[in-house]
Amino acid sequence: MPPWLPGLLLLAAMLWLMRDTALAMVSIWSRSETFTHAFLVPPISLWLAWRQRNLLAVTPSAPVPWMLVPLLLACFAWLLGDLAAVGVVSQFALVGLIVLSVPALFGWAVARVLAFPLAFLFFAVPFGEFTQPVLMDWTADFTVAALRATGVPVYREGLNFVIPSGNWSVVEACSGVRYLIASFMVGTLFAYLNYRSMRRRLIFMGVAILLPIVANWLRAYMIVMIGHLSGNQLAVGVDHLIYGWVFFGVVIGLMFFIGARWSEPEVEPVDAAARPEPARKAAWPVAMVILVVVAATQAWAWRLTHGEPAAMPLVALPAPASPWQAGDTPMPWRPGYVNPSVMAETHYTGPTAPVWLWVAYFRDQSDERKLVTSVHSLAGDRKDGWQVLRQRGMGAAGPLPAVLAHDLQERVPLGASAGRELRVWRLYWTGSDWTASDVRAKVHQALGRLAGQPDDGAVVLMATPGGADADATLAEFARLHLPALDTALQQTRDTR
Repeated sequence: MPPWLPGLLLLAAMLWLMRDTALAMVSIWSRSETFTHAFLVPPISLWLAWRQRNLLAVTPSAPVPWMLVPLLLACFAWLLGDLAAVGVVSQFALVGLIVLSVPALFGWAVARVLAFPLAFLFFAVPFGEFTQPVLMDWTADFTVAALRATGVPVYREGLNFVIPSGNWSVVEACSGVRYLIASFMVGTLFAYLNYRSMRRRLIFMGVAILLPIVANWLRAYMIVMIGHLSGNQLAVGVDHLIYGWVFFGVVIGLMFFIGARWSEPEVEPVDAAARPEPARKAAWPVAMVILVVVAATQAWAWRLTHGEPAAMPLVALPAPASPWQAGDTPMPWRPGYVNPSVMAETHYTGPTAPVWLWVAYFRDQSDERKLVTSVHSLAGDRKDGWQVLRQRGMGAAGPLPAVLAHDLQERVPLGASAGRELRVWRLYWTGSDWTASDVRAKVHQALGRLAGQPDDGAVVLMATPGGADADATLAEFARLHLPALDTALQQTRDTR
């Protein structure tokens, strides 16, 4: 019987039991250009393991039972990610279970031989888009500075800037995050295959991170300059993206060409026939225990998440508190929160400025419906004509919780007067807590689900026209209306 059979059967069983998590990863690979490269990760890992077949043939193996402890922790991490609908946590936990199962079943000697092929599997997790806002800011900073350094006058407003020949904007595709993730993956693989010393490998991996960031800055600057010098005839349509990918390909090719100059010779392959048969201990008992743990985790998750479906909630927004009055002006923009259980909005007129209150309520959360996700967009669809200029956190003040304040601006054609601006406060209600933090909202949700509580939550937006007194207006409005809104949301949660 092949010694690796317990591992193969355990892998198949884990992927079947956690198929929702695995299929969610594949779904992201297929729909997001940022992570399309992840389709190559499993076959590359298998190929890397196959390259070590001669060494594995002479490596002794013996289960390490105490590895069940970190495997239990990985199962618990998967459970928390599933309960909080944080896909990336569940996906990292699934890959972690696969990786940890190798030393648990076959021992540390085998795990050392397969260390890189196993670690490479983590590139299959679609992770890293959280860097997008920071990378967009850096790209805008460099582009504006480079334009000014080359004599082009620039007026900047957030991620948008105007030069004499037209308007430009740093959007998500300009962040360079897809270049960065792809470069880091292939750079890591190149370093492993071409270098033997850890120092050279780490240096090249660092270059694979820094180079695409700087290259993306140069790409953005050159595209703006090409458009500017050509009278907006070039680099403003599809060729904008083509230039970017061609430039990125050239840069990565040069990185590999230069890196190959310091490549180190491969280690002589092991002659398996010249060595005696290694000692191997049966891995079946540990494999069965791991399977029971994974199956029990799945059963626990199913029990916590598959109760009777709750009725569709209704949120009664608070009546205006004096001196505020009810208004009837519709919201000037539409927030892009995807698939909430219910939405509610209303308008208030106040002593100094109007306020719009908008609530998206989430119940029975899943991958398709969840309170906190990168799919949501405060400004809504780009076609709606609004954009986020800046955001900043505001700490708790007296009875008010911490909020995240955003400045929204309406897009206008070149030459028109500046568009309308809104100051928007955003915060989450998680059943017993108000917070502006995505992480804290997720943790509250996961802990609540573990305690058997409902997963109800809501995002609350308060908006008023921008200006020097906008924050004061929203603070006064929140002071008078948040307690009543909290009561209304509690009543909604209790009505099931």
